[in-house]
Amino acid sequence: MHHQDHLHVGAAQINATLGDIEANLERHLDIIHQARDVDLDLLVFPELSLTGYGMGSRVIDLAFPPHDPRLLMLARAAGDMQLVVGFVEEASPGEYYNALAILQHGALQAVHRKLNLPTYGGLEEGKLFTHGSDLTQNDVREGWSATSLICADLWNPGLVHAAMLARPTVLCAPINSASGIVSDDFSNEQNWAINLQFYAMTYGTPVIMANRFGPEGGSHFWGGSRILGPRGETLAHAEDREMLIHAELSRTAIAKARFELPTHRDADTPLVRDLMLGYR
Repeated sequence: MHHQDHLHVGAAQINATLGDIEANLERHLDIIHQARDVDLDLLVFPELSLTGYGMGSRVIDLAFPPHDPRLLMLARAAGDMQLVVGFVEEASPGEYYNALAILQHGALQAVHRKLNLPTYGGLEEGKLFTHGSDLTQNDVREGWSATSLICADLWNPGLVHAAMLARPTVLCAPINSASGIVSDDFSNEQNWAINLQFYAMTYGTPVIMANRFGPEGGSHFWGGSRILGPRGETLAHAEDREMLIHAELSRTAIAKARFELPTHRDADTPLVRDLMLGYR
């Protein structure tokens, strides 16, 4: 029995084989077994972890609905551990989402659809996907809830703020970040570190970031997966290889951080909403 003050969380830094869902499922199952051996409560895989990233028009062949038996197989393998897995959701013919399946207790608990589709630098997601319009928060177990935001969702501070207003205990951040994909001068490696540390510290909320590591086509995914505590401190950091990282989170530490910096309490949503309505 787990003590309610602690949550044992992990990030799966794996590479995906582009277009090979079967191979990627095998890789997921390997990591799920490792995670169960160390008794994780929550395990986060990278964005689009079942498909790979650069799908182009193959998105049609690689998409499937959320009740797909392959997701249920992963859910059964996970048992009581909550999984966050990346896939392409087919909602209707031609309507595809860059999505996360939240799996636990042998079933699909929720789907998060990416809200902010990047169409800058080498990124063309707006051509492939429909954007989501809902935040997704789920209970992991008693006293612990998680919200998930996918990659570029975290580069729209308004979306992160909206997600944090519901006071999730943990923020899951599955990403697919390749070196140099935005521009020659924008360092994904350095800027992701700043982004994640800022949100963890400002909202007193641990962050589980899972990135890929390795090649796809001409891109190199740089990894750097990490688990941050509620003051922005690094609790676990992946090496430059495929690996599982994990750390213990403390509800008491989260409470203390939020009490000392009461960002949620002082959010003044009515004022912020009024100010934002001026920009419609």
